[in-house]
Amino acid sequence: MKKAIVVVSFGTSYPDTLKKCIENIEQKITYRYSDYRLVRAFTSRMIVKKISERDGIQIPNTQQALSMLIEEGYEEIIVQPLHVIPGFEYEKVKRAVAVASHNKSVAIRLGTPLLNHHQDYLDVIDALLMQLPSERERHGVLLMGHGTHHHANACYVMLERLIRERRKDVWIANVEGYPELTDVMDEVKNNCDSVTVTPFMLVAGDHARNDMAGDDEDSFKSQLESAGIQVKCMLVGLGENEAVGDIFVNKIKALL
Repeated sequence: MKKAIVVVSFGTSYPDTLKKCIENIEQKITYRYSDYRLVRAFTSRMIVKKISERDGIQIPNTQQALSMLIEEGYEEIIVQPLHVIPGFEYEKVKRAVAVASHNKSVAIRLGTPLLNHHQDYLDVIDALLMQLPSERERHGVLLMGHGTHHHANACYVMLERLIRERRKDVWIANVEGYPELTDVMDEVKNNCDSVTVTPFMLVAGDHARNDMAGDDEDSFKSQLESAGIQVKCMLVGLGENEAVGDIFVNKIKALL
């Protein structure tokens, strides 16, 4: 039987970030499930177009990857998203899987995003706390999420509540969607003289480099510094966290 795993993410156009974050997880999956062919897919049309025009590399979306595998006679396909929450991008993947599943010659199973079940949150918090700087007086940690206007944005609020049950010095602020930086700024100012800011995103790409660590006045770094807080930016994506990679590997295991 021909078997494949489609690993689908939003994507990134930064080659170094692709290697450190997305390829890092793909390698873990390939090592664990060596009898499956691994296929990469992106959900961002903008990133797919940019890579195609710049590098001449064609990265399929989920539907294209599934169509290709079905045409090549694959009978079992696992689709594992690397998205953080079950938001709009995950819904794109679900729709593509639903359409492809009309073909009864192939069994297609869809995995869940990073934050889906309650245990996922606990596992992610364990992974984060292994990576974040240790607690010290008047220093905080700010996780920059992407955020969304999808109802799944509530995942960020739940994550912050659970992580603060273990550490009171950690906050989450999103680029778009509640909570934004302005929603947590007063509490951060009242408790911290300095903060470490790091992305709560699969990759430390454009948002991390510009919206978080950039020099524009509206970046997280600039806003915090304007409030008199010393800032250290940690440009590390979730895909670089080995324990996060293991979470995705185990999500595939649950489908087999």
